[in-house]
Amino acid sequence: MELSSWLLFILLVQLIHGIGTWKLYIAAGRKPWGAFIPIYNGIVLMQIINRPKWWVLLLFIPIINLFIFPIIWIETLRTFGKKSTVDMVLGVLTFGLYIAYVNYTQEVTYHANRDLQAPNKTMDTVGSLAFAIVVATFVHTYFIQPYTIPTSSLEKSLLVGDFLFVSKFNYGARTPMTTVAAPMVHDTLPLVKTKSYTKFPQLPYFRLPGYQKIERNDIVVFNWPTDTVRFFGDRTSVGIRKPIDKKSNYVKRCVGIAGDSIKIVDGIVYNNNAILKMEDRQKVQYSYKVAIDGKTPINFEYLIADLNITDGAYQIAPDTILFRALTNAGAERLKNVPGITLVQRNVSQEIERAIFPHTKAWNVDNLGPIYIPEAGKTVTLNKETLPFYKMVITEYEKNKLEVSGDVIKINGQETNSYTFKQNYYWMMGDNRHNSEDSRYWGFVPDDHIVGKPIFIWMSIDGINDGIKNWKIRGSRLFTTVSGDGEPQSYFKYFLILLGIYFVGDYFWKKKKKEKELNDL
Repeated sequence: MELSSWLLFILLVQLIHGIGTWKLYIAAGRKPWGAFIPIYNGIVLMQIINRPKWWVLLLFIPIINLFIFPIIWIETLRTFGKKSTVDMVLGVLTFGLYIAYVNYTQEVTYHANRDLQAPNKTMDTVGSLAFAIVVATFVHTYFIQPYTIPTSSLEKSLLVGDFLFVSKFNYGARTPMTTVAAPMVHDTLPLVKTKSYTKFPQLPYFRLPGYQKIERNDIVVFNWPTDTVRFFGDRTSVGIRKPIDKKSNYVKRCVGIAGDSIKIVDGIVYNNNAILKMEDRQKVQYSYKVAIDGKTPINFEYLIADLNITDGAYQIAPDTILFRALTNAGAERLKNVPGITLVQRNVSQEIERAIFPHTKAWNVDNLGPIYIPEAGKTVTLNKETLPFYKMVITEYEKNKLEVSGDVIKINGQETNSYTFKQNYYWMMGDNRHNSEDSRYWGFVPDDHIVGKPIFIWMSIDGINDGIKNWKIRGSRLFTTVSGDGEPQSYFKYFLILLGIYFVGDYFWKKKKKEKELNDL
């Protein structure tokens, strides 16, 4: 839904509100025209029902307003004497239209000084639960979101079973585009496994100011751009569509920002013709073929443990070992092991049509150069360049594209160039040969960015192997995701603070109790 459509929708809602409540405003000693003026009518209504004026702001926050509106409908009915269970149920089930029925058909009395407490224990519990959900949803949407690492694409930096806190405010929180959805779940309701949202209405993309921009080597959580593809192997066609903020969450490392030129030569990433500089904690891995002489005894169990290789990341044969994810340091370590005659990094030589943009004789280890679109910059369009930017033009920036021979039309106008509307990024996994990333589906648009992982609060080894096989990785508890040097656990400091809190709470309650006894 475009901004103009949203304004019309809001005005329509305000008109319905005015028509449905103006007599109630009169009963409360207010001017009837006050029921029709946007925002002002909300402020007046908060005064009428004796609730804080800042509640009006909550009405304009997607998802949160789904809880606030029913509360205000119920509060309005109670203020005018309609406080039975039937009244409250009708108020909610009719989406507030029952208030209009009361407005026109019944004589009401305004209770300016009514009791603001819940009429019964059930309603008190419901109110407390609604308030807790509102606060949690606000924090989840605009500040911190929990996230679990499901795959090994960032192995060594982030492990399968790491539980993260993802910051929304580093890059600026993105306001929800999907306005009707279950709180604190993504695209599917737990247990029932059904869709957790409706596609209508949709808000335009908007991002609050952040205090930093995405930089090269940042680990980023984003919505997977091609989560709408019809078949996983066909990344050029669009099938079942999801709203942007309901596409699957992915986490990768940004190796190229808007305006960069990316290429990969024999598995090595070049950014603007220079080898991509890595950060301290970044441990890139490749698959390696290791040959053994078959005569010299090798303690494979010790070797695998020494290299910190996870189960399933290697395969031992009579004369070779295939490592699916091995760092350069690990490869150098193997070269010094007696009995190992060859340590060779695998470099793909086969043409892979699954590699972006799906028209080149490229593969996972050799591709590019590729220009990453930058907002406001213009590229030339022709048969050679169009495959790189087709999805940008049509899907991400919503233009109509027509191609007939050498003639390219955008929104009905013949053209040989295109100017980008937003920034894009190139995301890759550190586990180079075990990562579904931009090499397969291309650019990540700015409006798909979710946030920046900042903290690991829990880490469970064997998370996918059943609860009986879970092992807590103690060294990873309460560690930061980025930074210099090896990760350091702050778990002991957390326990100390927790202890201080409970001790302080105990003595505070004891002192309070003694004071109450003395007052008696």
